[in-house]
Amino acid sequence: MILMRFIHALLLCSIESTAPFGHISPLVTIGVDAASGTFSMTPQPDILWQEILAEARVFSDDEPVLASFFHAAILSHDSLETALGYTLAETLGNVTLSKLSIRQVFAEVLRADTSISEKIHRDLIAYRERDPACDKFAMPLLYFKGFHALQIHRIGHYLWLHQRQALAVHLQSLCSEVFAVDIHPGATIGGGIMIDHATGLVIGETAVVEDNVSMLHAVTLGGIGNESGDRHPKIRSGVLIAAGAKILGNIEIGEGAKVGAGTLVLESVSPHTTVAGVPARLVGRPREAAPALEMDQRINSTS
Repeated sequence: MILMRFIHALLLCSIESTAPFGHISPLVTIGVDAASGTFSMTPQPDILWQEILAEARVFSDDEPVLASFFHAAILSHDSLETALGYTLAETLGNVTLSKLSIRQVFAEVLRADTSISEKIHRDLIAYRERDPACDKFAMPLLYFKGFHALQIHRIGHYLWLHQRQALAVHLQSLCSEVFAVDIHPGATIGGGIMIDHATGLVIGETAVVEDNVSMLHAVTLGGIGNESGDRHPKIRSGVLIAAGAKILGNIEIGEGAKVGAGTLVLESVSPHTTVAGVPARLVGRPREAAPALEMDQRINSTS
C-alpha cells in the first residue's frame, strides 16, 4: 500500500514529455541552480512501469511455459503505453482492422493527448488498490477485460471528438463483441476508474463518469428510451455502483454515493447517500467519504 501511494503521488507530479511515443510523460525532480537561482527539472523513470517489468520477470521465472508470452506482452516493450497497445491489438485485431493499424492508432492518439497516459496509470493503480483479487499491477494490463475495454474507450473517445467517428464506433463494436462491454465513444470518463469483471457493462453516449469511480459487471448507465440529446446519467467522484445496477436517464448520482446491487435508479441520488431496491430508495449513508475507494458493497449506515 505504501508503494502504491508513493507511485500515485509521483504521477501527480508528471509533466508533458517531448520524447517520441514509447516514453510516458516523465516524472521530474526539481532543482535550483545555485549561480543563477533558476529551477531545473530532470526526467525520472516511470516508477509504475519499472514495477510492472519486475513483476513480469518474476512471472517468467515462476512459469517458464508462459515466458515467451510475458516477453512479448511486457518485457520487450519500453513503456506501459506500448505494452498496452500491443495487448489490445493482439486481442482486437482482425482482417478488417489489423493489429498493426490498432497499434498505430493507439500511438497516434497518445502522442496527441498525453492526459490519456496519466489516466491509464491512475486506472492501473485503482485496480491494484481496490480489487482484492489483483495483487500485481501487471494483472489488469495482461488479463482484465474491464481495464482493456476502458482503455479502448479512451482511444475511441479521442477519435469521436476529432471527427473520426467511424473508427471510434468500429472500436466500440469490436470491444462489445470481444469483451461484452459496450461503452459509447461519446461518453466522458475520468481517471482512476475501476470496472470489476465488466461483463454486460453498458455506458451511453452522453454519460459522464468523474474521477475515482468504481463499478461492477452488468451495470447500465443508459437512457429511458424516449429522449434525445443529453439523456444519460452523470456519475460524480467517489461513487460505487454495485453489480447489476441500472441507472437510467439524465440524472445525477452525487459525490460519494453508493448504489446497491440490482438497484433501478430513475431519479437523482444525493451525495453521500446509499440507495437500493427497485425502484431505488434511500437506505442509509456510507461510512466512507468515497465508497469507490473502499469497495464495501454492504448496505451500511452511520445512523
